[in-house]
Amino acid sequence: MLESEQAGQVRDLPARQAGKGRPTPKRSEVERRRREPAPTDRKTAAAQDREQRRIETRKRMEAQRRGDPSALKPRDRGPVKALARDYVDSRRLIVSEYILFAIFVLILGAFFLGAAKSSNAILILELAIVVLIVGEAYFHSLKVSSLAKQRFPDESRRGLVSYIAMRSIRLRASRSPAPRVKRGQAI
Repeated sequence: MLESEQAGQVRDLPARQAGKGRPTPKRSEVERRRREPAPTDRKTAAAQDREQRRIETRKRMEAQRRGDPSALKPRDRGPVKALARDYVDSRRLIVSEYILFAIFVLILGAFFLGAAKSSNAILILELAIVVLIVGEAYFHSLKVSSLAKQRFPDESRRGLVSYIAMRSIRLRASRSPAPRVKRGQAI
């Protein structure tokens, strides 16, 4: 009687209820499926290998763009980084978003004015742009850090300034993982 009670308890465990929904395949079946005829030609084998890697890379990149947590790179994981992404994506950043246009103007200025005449002015402008980007990222990281302290008190906020700076200088359409929030949306 004692054994039947223990057996009943084993059946009532939650892990028992949440099965994978299909039987485990036999080892011989798995090995049979894994064995594919090997190509006899090295070129064909290399082409198949490249195509397989291309497909896997495309799947991984698509999952990263969707923001699938299992596919995110280690630098993008965690609730604090997600909060930082949402914060940056919901704001219209003054300096960082328009940095490419400023660099384009600097390149045109150097090209048309001549490198020797404008080298000091361009260097000063480049340094000013870098200081503005770092300052803006630091300002936003302070806000994100205070939000993260309220929402996730036990999570690390290390590397937030550089993460926000790197995310903010990318064009919105090219950010990975893709933005989840619209501009102006409260987070």
